[in-house]
Amino acid sequence: MARRTRRLWTDQEKRSICLQATVPGVSVAQVAHRYTVNANLIFKWLRDPRFAPDRALAQSPSEGARFLPVEIVAENRTAPTTSAAVNHIEIELAGGHRMRISGSYDPEALTRLIRGLMA
Repeated sequence: MARRTRRLWTDQEKRSICLQATVPGVSVAQVAHRYTVNANLIFKWLRDPRFAPDRALAQSPSEGARFLPVEIVAENRTAPTTSAAVNHIEIELAGGHRMRISGSYDPEALTRLIRGLMA
């Protein structure tokens, strides 16, 4: 019969495990299995504000909605308009990076992409 030992987790380990458990597409059961810990314990840690990851990252896009700075730039009227300019979005990210999106897009996928780039 295997002897059970009680595992002592540091606060940093608990935060790390909780962060992994809140990644979209990853289940708490998967993370629990990875660390050989009961999933109920991870759920308990997630309820504790000391270990729960930043709420803005864990919330859905509608719950985590916030205002972002927007700059409206005058359009260059001398350039000929093409059909590619319709449904065109340009986003300037930190570090001088720029993201251009043309055509139709999935707003939720775009939100996840931007959050991933900002992380």
